[in-house]
Amino acid sequence: MTAAGSFGINGRFLTQPMTGVQRYAMNVTQAMSVALTARGETVPLLTVPDAKDPGLDGTPLRRVGQAGGHAWEQFLLPRAWPGALLNLCNTAPALKGNQVVCIHDANVFNAPESYSASFRLFYKTLQPLLARRAARITTVSTFSAEQIASHLSLRASDIVVLPNGHEHVRAWDPRQAVRARAGLRRDGDGRERPFVLALGSRARHKNLDLLLKLAPALAELGIDLVVAGGQASIYAPEQLQHGETVQHLGFVTDPDLAYLMERALCLAFPSFTEGFGLPALEAMARGCPVVSTDRASLPEICGSAALLAPPDEPERWIVQIRALATSPNLRSELIGRGRDQAARFSWEASAQGYLDLMRAPSARPATRAATPSPLPRIAVAIATLGRPDVVAGTLRRILDRQTLKPAAVLISCVTPEDAGEAAEWTGVTVVTGRPGLAAQRNAALAALPDAIDIVVFFDDDFVPDAGWLAVAAQRFRDEPDIVGLTGDVIADGIKGPGLSFTAVDRMLAALGPVEPMVPIEAFSPYGCNMAFRRSAIGTLRFDERLVLYGWLEDRDFGAALAATGGRLVKCLEARGVHMGVKGGRISGDRLGYSQVVNPLYMLQKGTMTLTQVIGQISRNVFSNVARFPAPEPFIDRRGRLRGNLRGARDVLLGRLEPERAQQIRRKA
Repeated sequence: MTAAGSFGINGRFLTQPMTGVQRYAMNVTQAMSVALTARGETVPLLTVPDAKDPGLDGTPLRRVGQAGGHAWEQFLLPRAWPGALLNLCNTAPALKGNQVVCIHDANVFNAPESYSASFRLFYKTLQPLLARRAARITTVSTFSAEQIASHLSLRASDIVVLPNGHEHVRAWDPRQAVRARAGLRRDGDGRERPFVLALGSRARHKNLDLLLKLAPALAELGIDLVVAGGQASIYAPEQLQHGETVQHLGFVTDPDLAYLMERALCLAFPSFTEGFGLPALEAMARGCPVVSTDRASLPEICGSAALLAPPDEPERWIVQIRALATSPNLRSELIGRGRDQAARFSWEASAQGYLDLMRAPSARPATRAATPSPLPRIAVAIATLGRPDVVAGTLRRILDRQTLKPAAVLISCVTPEDAGEAAEWTGVTVVTGRPGLAAQRNAALAALPDAIDIVVFFDDDFVPDAGWLAVAAQRFRDEPDIVGLTGDVIADGIKGPGLSFTAVDRMLAALGPVEPMVPIEAFSPYGCNMAFRRSAIGTLRFDERLVLYGWLEDRDFGAALAATGGRLVKCLEARGVHMGVKGGRISGDRLGYSQVVNPLYMLQKGTMTLTQVIGQISRNVFSNVARFPAPEPFIDRRGRLRGNLRGARDVLLGRLEPERAQQIRRKA
């Protein structure tokens, strides 16, 4: 064999405990060895005298120096190897310039409380030096690249993303498991009890305490909690709770992990921050469903193949775990999608990325990130009442024209006749229940299929442009902190006599292509077209006290969702037309009542501010007063003004009850 070039690999990881960082280094090195052997080339794996030889033909071991540890890496290694150096485990010789360094995360900056004082001091001193001196910095996820760039004064675009892979789990043999086999509890009949698996160290940012506090709630579901993994010496000490239904297995082997993953109800991974989250990828590759944090890199790694929950909301974790425990179909769906997602991350691809990079470390190579995650699965939900022809016309245009077909379509109505001919269409589910927009949307939420990731609410008279669903799906996939999205209404017939389908079709046909634009932040959703991340919704529902076709129920729901964390945005590329069809809604008296009472009710709830309330009420009341002498033929201004006055009277009498709008008789 011939030498592949003048670079060597820092093999200090061979003498370190096997955590995710060392597993990355070992698997990348093994994959490089295979590629180099196929070419008849070699690259030396440089390490300390007492390191165990992994026996890799393409990366043969070369022992240098007489000592080990940080001193070996900082002083002996650069003297023994003056050529280019590849470092895969966060550290490297501080003063060496011709080297590539993989920094896996910025956790020492983001979660310093998880680490000992000496560890923090060392990393916070060394890594800025490496960022300035090294020819190239690599990392394992786009999230990590952004975090590292912000803390080490780099540009994220200059950091090469070469992620973890999944292939190593294929070699795990559960038949060789010992500790896991003996550690699981059994019922009186000898059957293994259902359990949730938790992995990782006890570092505080791993948030294991959330799961331990959920143990009693899991026990009520008949589910144990099994914790595998030990206390790494670099982490600050932390006391953890114990209970009858909690098993701490300590350190386990790879066969033990395979055994646990194949039997667990799911892997729960509640970290506040992670550079990659390898256990989630390993679980998906082994056919174990994942309930993961919705923070940091995990949405990027898991895509739509896991259930997500905020790491600081325990009740949302119970909701997700209960869903898995009670729905075999959901569990089966996640297993299949998880295996597909894991296959997108390859040690072979990352190793080839490093081989390409080491030929010219200072050049800007193409990033070898994983194949983009699949788009999330979208359901379209339409609430309707008394307008069967309208909802059928709208839905036919959605089904025929959207470039991304919805995975599910639900029409929520009072009677099946409200759905019109669409009730007979393949793939359309009709849900019936009590009237009212909030109640009907809640009925749709309750009927969502298990595998849905995003729910889109369209009014029965909103016609989206052909790319609406695709744009929304891409935005939710690429920006995991977005929890709610509304599109751009290019024409709104609600402000006039209404628009016909012919006029809408003409407007949409005239639209040209649109360039990607930065979304508008902190934007309250507009109820005619809005989408929400299902994992963020959790148990939240539309407020059914905002009765009938209630006023501001969309804004109330959006504000309640935003209060749980995440972003609400307006996406200008998701375009459509709101026809504003008249009829089948509510009387002017009822709407006028809601125009006054609902904002004040929401102020009491905390979903509107005082400034917003004053602006909302004053605009509507002023419009009703100004138009009272000569109202538009399509708007019941006089009825609205009567409702405004009635609402104001009830508020003054201390009756802040939005549902009283339902008691108002329709005026002729």
